[in-house]
Amino acid sequence: MLYQSFLIKYAEIGTKGKNRFLFEDALISRICHALKQVDGKFDVSKESGRIYVTACGEYDYDDTVEALKKVFGIAWICPMFQTEDRDYDHLKQYVCCYLHQVYPDRNRTFKVEARRADKRYPVPSEQMNRDLGEVILDTFPEMRVDVHHPDVLLRVEVRAAVVNLYSEMIAGPGGMPVGTNGKALLLLSGGIDSPVAGYMVAKRGVRIDAVYFHAPPYTSERARQKVVDLAKLVSRYAGPIDLHVVNFTEIQMHIYETCPHEELTIIMRRYMMRIAQRIAEETGSMALITGESIGQVASQTVQSLAVTNEVCTMPVFRPVIAFDKQEIVDISEKIGTYETSILPYEDCCTIFVAKHPVTKPSLKVIRRSEEKLAGTIEEMVETAVAGREVVRCG
Repeated sequence: MLYQSFLIKYAEIGTKGKNRFLFEDALISRICHALKQVDGKFDVSKESGRIYVTACGEYDYDDTVEALKKVFGIAWICPMFQTEDRDYDHLKQYVCCYLHQVYPDRNRTFKVEARRADKRYPVPSEQMNRDLGEVILDTFPEMRVDVHHPDVLLRVEVRAAVVNLYSEMIAGPGGMPVGTNGKALLLLSGGIDSPVAGYMVAKRGVRIDAVYFHAPPYTSERARQKVVDLAKLVSRYAGPIDLHVVNFTEIQMHIYETCPHEELTIIMRRYMMRIAQRIAEETGSMALITGESIGQVASQTVQSLAVTNEVCTMPVFRPVIAFDKQEIVDISEKIGTYETSILPYEDCCTIFVAKHPVTKPSLKVIRRSEEKLAGTIEEMVETAVAGREVVRCG
């Protein structure tokens, strides 16, 4: 196989100054984790601002690229021919061999972009551009030079120990390596929005765990499994996720029987946030994540969000807050969660939805309604938190 190596390019990490090595090491760790799912053995290394992935023997090229495309922090994946032979005449042969194998249809324009990173190499970059371009034209007369908009931009890097040849650049997901920006807890439902929210925050380098509020028998085991499956799909990008499954039935029924029905959604949401914060504090998360979007449902008006937020002392990240539904759907399709999210299994929130939920709740009124729950619901919350099930996903 021509490609035994990949050059991994990052973008934002390059701005980190003296701390850049910490982010590079985190990225290497995430790459190694992702490649454990691929058949084959790989060596991942770094050298002077370059990260290399080298296959040690046979491997599955397509699976490798797909795994790398899910690693946050990678801007570009460059399949590469790499050799330790730096002889200049041999380099000309390698260039022709590379083009012959990679581009069977050579009716294309090209440009050579050589970089002499090792200044001890006897041939300067501009001379290499001219010489290698001449060799290509002599060998493949159907190819033509276009220095402005070439079909093939052949990059040649002469480094201290190796020569790298590559022309293809496959887009990575960007962002920052997971684990470099703390930890947060995602409120994960079976819908479209919350998996996207988790993905987006993980893309900023935040490690995530998740909590799901299960309400048997009103929600089925299929609904629970759907959320587990969603957590696994998100974990392909975010890394392993601990999913905390909380039995919310007793709390939900108590609220339903005690509080005005038009306030059910807000009050239930406030108790979910309270419980989520408890779990976050116990597990080392420093923030909560939700998939709320302004105006999408009654509990997501600005007034409702303000009342919901009042019970939290830690930050609440809402990365899709200003997205419309189609924008969220587009991301869910891109990351592969959409088809699972639309499976028609009951969600904990939808079972007890009022016909006419309040859209502009008053905090004083909601607090007054919650006073009716005092003396009983505290023990229910303690039981729910202590009895939660933790499912390792990813």
